[in-house]
Amino acid sequence: MKQVIIITGAGKGIGRAIALEFAQASKMHKGFKPALILASRTISDLESVAAECRSFGATADIFQVDIANTAQIERLVNTTVERYGSIDCLVNNAGVGRFKPLTEMTEEDFDYTMSTNLKGTFFLTQRVFGLMEKRRSGHIFFITSIAAEMAFKSSSIYCMSKFAQKGLVEVMRLYAKTCNVRITNVMPGAVYTPMWGEVPDAMKSVMMRPEDIAGPVVGAYFMPQRTSVEELVLRPVCGDINE
Repeated sequence: MKQVIIITGAGKGIGRAIALEFAQASKMHKGFKPALILASRTISDLESVAAECRSFGATADIFQVDIANTAQIERLVNTTVERYGSIDCLVNNAGVGRFKPLTEMTEEDFDYTMSTNLKGTFFLTQRVFGLMEKRRSGHIFFITSIAAEMAFKSSSIYCMSKFAQKGLVEVMRLYAKTCNVRITNVMPGAVYTPMWGEVPDAMKSVMMRPEDIAGPVVGAYFMPQRTSVEELVLRPVCGDINE
């Protein structure tokens, strides 16, 4: 029986690395047959990732989805359930950010960030958790950030959204522990992904890579069902990068 795993923001960066890590795990864990539901706003990115996942023997479906749009969330969840019957894991990875001084932030910057990081994450989690609660099984990951606990001057709105995501994680634990659903908060430090834009070579050399995050995430999924990895904090060896 396939294990159905939805990964948002799967086209690039950490989401892409998690998808590939799950796909490769099908060769390492006996009986693990993943059906990877890869969601992103950019269809061309998804096609490339799906092809790589399939090369490892995993099933991979792609959905062009903007999770800020609740109708698109419904389509993603409904189509997945119609096709596979259930959802075993949700990786809330999709996220956006704009980084500049507090006084330069605009209403559009605020709406852009909050509609994905908060509205989208909340309503997708709400929808999927309802299914898991009925089945009394499942695993939900939140890829938040160390910015969920630590402030950065150029990241006022982003930090605000990530602190709020962590609040949602804590509320979800209250519900999940009564129905055997596992909740894992993943808080990476500086990971070299497209969100950073141009990065000096010296800075790039000390940053983590997406695969450094993907390995522990998939490892947490394969823990015995009696055990929940509640939190993963991963930082560059040099510490936090405050650019």
